[in-house]
Amino acid sequence: MNKGTGREPQGSRLTVLRQSTLITVCVYAAFGLVGAGVGWLAGLLADWLVTLPWAPLQGPAELVVSLPAPVLPAAGAVAGLVLGLVAQYEQLVVRLSDERVALTRKGREQEFPRDAVATVFRDGGQLVLLGHGGGELTRQECDLDTGRVADAFTEHGYAWADADPHQDEFRRWVPGAPGLPEGANALLKARQESLEKKGSSDDDVEELREELARLGVVVRDEKRRQYWRTFHKAGPAAE
Repeated sequence: MNKGTGREPQGSRLTVLRQSTLITVCVYAAFGLVGAGVGWLAGLLADWLVTLPWAPLQGPAELVVSLPAPVLPAAGAVAGLVLGLVAQYEQLVVRLSDERVALTRKGREQEFPRDAVATVFRDGGQLVLLGHGGGELTRQECDLDTGRVADAFTEHGYAWADADPHQDEFRRWVPGAPGLPEGANALLKARQESLEKKGSSDDDVEELREELARLGVVVRDEKRRQYWRTFHKAGPAAE
């Protein structure tokens, strides 16, 4: 999927949806304060450990105690700010115009022309764009206010649904489920293993979702259970 140019026709209205500056500042402040607090507590723990000759980790504890008092809270605050930066990097940014919609998350931008998008809706904490053939153009984690997102899409002429119009078509996947295209069961099995594996990458799960979409299968997750439906495949819609 190619990155969009970010350019709109002259005079086109553009709406950008992202977390407010206030919320972003609060996130950074919270992570920074928590990190500083953890650093301070680590210093207290080290002070206590060095008084106990039988306690483990005496060497690291003595090293920590030898550091100037402000070092650990400062280091914790920096670590907290880095985590805040990661959290911001993972937030969804939506750019809407009457001609196209662009979604950016984790440094990846997906762009779709207006006439490729049939319906938009929220599925729990995810924003979903459906194509005219019933397939999902994209499904993205979204912590933006639902009403704000719905209003923006509606104002630009997109069809917004309060629920998935195909929700009654989903069936729970079990190994060897009938009715699936050739190769889909193998992909669903691999995806199920990724969902259940501790420390597995979300990228692997999403990559397998995209592979299933190429076969004409939509998949959604509920508590590590997969539910699927098929759709009529059409040509690629993203630019």
